Amino acid sequence: MPTSPYGSSKLMSETMLRDAGIAHGLRHVILRYFNVAGADPLGRTGQSTKAATHLIKVAVETALGRRPKIDVFGADYPTPDGTCIRDYIHVSDLVGAHSDALAYLRDGGTSATLNCGYGRGFSVLDAIDTVKCVAGVDFKVELAPRRAGDPTQIVAACDRVRSTLEWRPRFDDLQTIVAHALAWERKLSKRAS
Repeated sequence: MPTSPYGSSKLMSETMLRDAGIAHGLRHVILRYFNVAGADPLGRTGQSTKAATHLIKVAVETALGRRPKIDVFGADYPTPDGTCIRDYIHVSDLVGAHSDALAYLRDGGTSATLNCGYGRGFSVLDAIDTVKCVAGVDFKVELAPRRAGDPTQIVAACDRVRSTLEWRPRFDDLQTIVAHALAWERKLSKRAS
């Protein structure tokens, strides 16, 4: 029961994959990503999307002075600080989940749908405060109206991905995720200058 248009589009893709699996005997693993963030710990790659909308990337860009402010969309949700709660997963741990999924299928595993997150969430303001702390700078945060379709809380039920794939995340820490994203953005800044 998706609560947003984005979730509905993902469910449609899952349905098509399952149908193809039934029709053609295709075994598959569907990995449901939660909020992917961070960058390669060795600095080789990271998110380079211009005008990105992902919270941690936007907050890091703001901390580095590339944006004048960051908007928080909605501060009246039924959460401790009134902002949405999300489960952030390090991109490298997601890469590991993909590798584990391929090994699982090669070993004869059956089709599975698995949530890829850490099983705990952070509010928008918690994530912004973490960026401020890791970057060692303060920056302007403005409250803005809610965006249509933003669910109050999205946190992974991730027991199945851990047991099915024997997946073990290595970067399950918001400060580490932010530190890697910050290092990548600093590298991008050097390339641009």
